[in-house]
Amino acid sequence: MTPEQMAQTPEPGGALPPPRPLDAIDQDILKILQADGRASIRSVAERVHVSRANAYARINRLVEDGVIRGFGARVDHERAGHGTSAYITLNIVQNTWRTVREHLRRLPGASHMALVGGDFDVLLLVHTPDNRALRELVLTRLQSIPEVLGTRTLLVFEEEDLEPDA
Repeated sequence: MTPEQMAQTPEPGGALPPPRPLDAIDQDILKILQADGRASIRSVAERVHVSRANAYARINRLVEDGVIRGFGARVDHERAGHGTSAYITLNIVQNTWRTVREHLRRLPGASHMALVGGDFDVLLLVHTPDNRALRELVLTRLQSIPEVLGTRTLLVFEEEDLEPDA
């Protein structure tokens, strides 16, 4: 997929068509691209037994429909200099999710966030160079957000990506 095509991918919150069912070929294409986002149209077509034109059209439809949100690299955070990972739970002031979300998007090392139901409101995954940087992130950056009522930090000892291997 070219950079121009990726630039046309709908932005988060943009208008997308209603979801439509994916057939077995679409599911196979997704599995292939999850394992290797750099797979060529030709190799995808060969592996799912369709023409290159058909594979190209299907991938474009999956992108346009927002099923495929983008293409990227899976990073080994420890090897990339971010050897400390943690899940941080946050309790926030009711009805402030949109404001808190904007603060969290700007945090260095923030990798995933989710608004959840249960004993806490937000689950945040962060990767930092070390414990000192994690401490700074939690005590200085997160706890200074006015809408954050409290945090709890869960240090990750080991993690494994469950996505298909390349």
